[in-house]
Parts: sequence; structure tokens; C-alpha cells
Amino acid sequence: MRVLIVNTSERAGGAAVAAGRLLEALNNHGVEARMLVRDASGTHPRVDVLPRRWHQWLRFVCERLTIFPFVHFRYSRLFSIDIANTGADITRLPAFRWADVVHLHWVNQGMLSLNDIRRILDTGKPVVWTMHDVWPATALCHLTLDCRRFETQCCHCPLLPGGNGYDLAARVWRRKQRMLAGHHATFVACSEWLAGEAKRSALLAGQTILSIPNPLDTSVYHPLDKTEARHTVGLPLHGNVILFVCQRVDNPNKGMQYLVEACRLLAAQHPDTAETTTVALLGGHADEVAALLPFPVCVLGYVSDERRIVSIYNAADVFVLPSLSENLPNTIMESMACGVPSVAFGVGGITEEIDHGINGYVARYKDAADLANGLHWVLYEADRQALAEACTDKVRRCYSQASVAKRYLTVYENIHRHHHV
Repeated sequence: MRVLIVNTSERAGGAAVAAGRLLEALNNHGVEARMLVRDASGTHPRVDVLPRRWHQWLRFVCERLTIFPFVHFRYSRLFSIDIANTGADITRLPAFRWADVVHLHWVNQGMLSLNDIRRILDTGKPVVWTMHDVWPATALCHLTLDCRRFETQCCHCPLLPGGNGYDLAARVWRRKQRMLAGHHATFVACSEWLAGEAKRSALLAGQTILSIPNPLDTSVYHPLDKTEARHTVGLPLHGNVILFVCQRVDNPNKGMQYLVEACRLLAAQHPDTAETTTVALLGGHADEVAALLPFPVCVLGYVSDERRIVSIYNAADVFVLPSLSENLPNTIMESMACGVPSVAFGVGGITEEIDHGINGYVARYKDAADLANGLHWVLYEADRQALAEACTDKVRRCYSQASVAKRYLTVYENIHRHHHV
């Protein structure tokens, strides 16, 4: 079985990380897999890169220029939607011809156009499409938030102010309908929650929709000695460490404002925590929010070295992710694999990762007071050893390479068999 994984980037972003981990998981468990990307980060022997890089840059710019007028030239909204009007025809590449199964992941921002995806489907090769967000089931958006138009037909998108008398969402919806017409693909959501959203989409009616989580290499992400880990990354050797991880710490969707308020409540209700608690911020722009927190803050910046990231997780006592929207966060999975419980709002697939009161705490949505309760419960009330063991056990059972690779292999074999009947 030869599988070609297709993703825009090799490493940048959560989908790229998940796709790369699946590449390793499959090759480690009996499946011959390669990866095709637009943006490569190194010289991985199993990663192929699209040719003529300047063409890829031009496609990316062309799509953004098309979108810019529809968002009233507001840069803050420029990357909130994708229309897939430009991309690369990969069907003529040697890597594509080599594959028995084509496995799409996050293919936006000029990687594949809707016409390119149609060409892939037209070849008759089995197609699996892993959904890292809801875009394959909507016209434009990656986060639907409170909009439910995709259940019938996307139109008059709330992300497009005014619309200029031209309904871009309705037009792209019709193009996606034509892309899928007469073809069948297997859509795999990374969480049960996202699978449920996909099944409600009128666009994907009649398509196969499954749920399989992202894999994690537990030989890399595993518990280490906490004192040694803190020494390695430069965190205080004594007291409690609350860890927050995000590519951009100031991203409003990641809920930093709720973490700030929760920490203020924790400090006010339990004054002794002020001298024994440190907040560690991993990600870009952390300096901009550090002064808002009532506890000492360690700004760790942006870290790409995986072993250092593992040490950072191990140095923490609790991981917090007050996101307003999530699929199945890699960060919670990584933290749990290191034996560190998480506190988060119960959105998206988070409730599938965190078993409330067993391996972490699920706080009420947008409730900073309950977020503070969760932090206090983990740090001062719960049995930490039991929490740590429950975390690592959950990851081994549900998210290990072997577990996830086995489930994908079953999918590949079934659709390959079906295509050759």
C-alpha cells in the first residue's frame, strides 16, 4: 500500500505537524507513505516539494489579492477565509503516479485549487481527506463559530462585510458542489465533534465521514524528571508552573483574556498562590501579554526544537488552553503524553481528550471563574500521581502511532478494495 500525504506545509501549523506525524506512524507500521508539500522545512527523504517555487508564491498572492476587496481591505480578516481559486495540478507529478491512495490534509493558500482537487478525483484514485478544520464542509471558513448556514447552503457569509452585491460564499459553495459531483471521497475528521459538524453539511451529503484522531509518537513525548526538565528550560525549581502554548500568544481565539482573568481570580481568592505560582508562555508575542498576569511570568518565546518542547511540557504542573474554538488540539495531547493534566473550555474535540475529573478539568465555556477552579483543583486538590497516570494511559490507548496507523490502514484497505471491485 503506497500512500501520498498532501499538505501545504511540511511543519508550519498544527495540520502540518499532524500530517508529518501520520507520515512517520504509517511508515513505522507497515504502510509505505510519502508526503507532498508546497513549503518544505528540510530535506526529509520521504517529503517531496512542488516544483517552481515562484509559481507557488504567485498563486498564494493571487488568492489573497482576490479575497482582499471582499474583506474591505482589512488585513485582520485576510486569512480568515480561503476560496481555493489557485493551486498546482499534482496529477502529473511522479509522486502522484506512484501512489495507490491520495491522502489530502490542509491544502489551502495556493496548494490546491478546487479544480485541482477535481482533477485528483477524476483520476479515479482513492482519496482520503483529513479535516483539520471545517473548511472542506463549508464554502469559505475554517471556523464556523455560531454560523450554521453550511447545513443548507453557505451564502451571505458573516465574515464578508457588505458583500459588494456579489455573494462570494454562494459562488464558492457551488464550485465545491461541482468539484464533488459524481465522485466519492472518504472524509476523516480528527475529532468526533468535527465529524458531527461535517455530517451536518449539505455539501458533504452522501460522502463517507469518519473520525480518527491525530497520532503522537510516545517515544518522544513522555514523562521526564520534573526538576531536571525545569533546570533544562530555565524555569523555577520550586513552586507550581502553569503552562500556556500557542503559535501566537495574543491570538484572541486562544482565549488569553480568560487565562488572565482566571489567574487574577486565583490570586485574589488564594493569596498564597502569588508567591508559589509561575506562568510559562510558549509562543510568539508573549511579551505583549506578560504584564497582564498577576503571577511571575517566564516568556519562553517561539521554540521549534521538539526535545526542548517536551522538556517544557514536563516542567509544568498544569497545561491550560482556554480556546474559544478547537478541533483536537495537539498541545493537549502532547501535554497529556508527558503526564501533565490540562484545564480547558469544553469546546470542539477537547472533551474527547480530557475526561473531566480523571485526567484534567473541563471548564464551562468562557467562564474565567471555572477556569480558575480547574487550575486550583489540579494544583491543590487532585491526586497528581493519579492524574499523571490517567493522562499517559489515555494517550497510549487512543493517540499512539500504532493505534492511529492501524485505523488508517483499515480505511486505506477498504477504499482500495472498493475501487478495484
